[in-house]
Amino acid sequence: MTAPRIAALRRQRLRGWRRAVLGLAIAVAALVALTLMLGQSFTPPAEVWRVLSGQDAPGAAFVVGQLRLPRAALALLAGASFGMAGAAFQILLRNPLASPDIIGISSGASAAAVLGIVVLGLEGAALSLMAVLAGLGVAVLIYGLSFRGGIAGTRLILVGIGISAMLDSVIAYVLARAPSWDLQEAMRWLTGSVNGARLDQALPLAVTLILCGGLILSRARDLETLRLGEDTAAALGVRVGRARATVILAAVALIAVATAVTGPIAFVAFLSGPIAARMTGPRGSALLPAALVGALLVLVGDYAGQFLLPARYPVGVVTGALGAPYLILLIIRANRIGAT
Repeated sequence: MTAPRIAALRRQRLRGWRRAVLGLAIAVAALVALTLMLGQSFTPPAEVWRVLSGQDAPGAAFVVGQLRLPRAALALLAGASFGMAGAAFQILLRNPLASPDIIGISSGASAAAVLGIVVLGLEGAALSLMAVLAGLGVAVLIYGLSFRGGIAGTRLILVGIGISAMLDSVIAYVLARAPSWDLQEAMRWLTGSVNGARLDQALPLAVTLILCGGLILSRARDLETLRLGEDTAAALGVRVGRARATVILAAVALIAVATAVTGPIAFVAFLSGPIAARMTGPRGSALLPAALVGALLVLVGDYAGQFLLPARYPVGVVTGALGAPYLILLIIRANRIGAT
């Protein structure tokens, strides 16, 4: 294939990737607008705009500004954080099971939050900080236990699943001994929810997404090269150790902060990468599309759980119902491939 032909093919793939990203961004923007306008009552677009622009809108200021806007902002930011972090792990470890909610990082934050609520009586910023530090600590533990002259994706996943099982046992033990009021609060948090969202909760998540998400995106080319294997990537000039450590730390920070704010919204990190890869194909990095897919999943799941189902459910229940069948199908397919 000639050089001009290769260049033309690359431009065509890039245009396809840009179209996919643009389509996802438009879908996210449209869904945010829909959630701001539609709920138990309809708010006209003009009233929504008046609230967003800071103008006086007595009829819509509370419904849009205090209820719908914080909820939509938190769903958007948390979904994007889960989606990008999950895709980063899956690309780095070259395994669709290498999702933070599968390998125990989310369980670490969850266990710390449950201990903070039930045992220490923490809430607010102190509880969030404890969950973030625990998520980071569990990630370091998993990395250390699975490191043997390098990181093998399968070994890290197995170590993570084992640690996740132990942390889930801790959560179950603490919940079994919790008073009824603390139990209700802990279960609400563990389910994964944006109920009671406040705009001040969105600020640390937005800052983390900008900083850590930007850091992951800056390593997108290295991640794509690492798909070929560590030896090949090193031969092509990638500093494998530095790239891997940077991506893992940034992705863990995204997961930990998002989990601290909304709880572990099930399977968003797990589903976003494969869906984004299906939409973009081999045309470019799946990181940014995965962030947009994650935002879509949380926004759709929250709206469906509030208004489209017979009863009201937290968003984690809806995303869990979507993700569990996919996990089963993925395991069945992996077993068939292994058998052949």
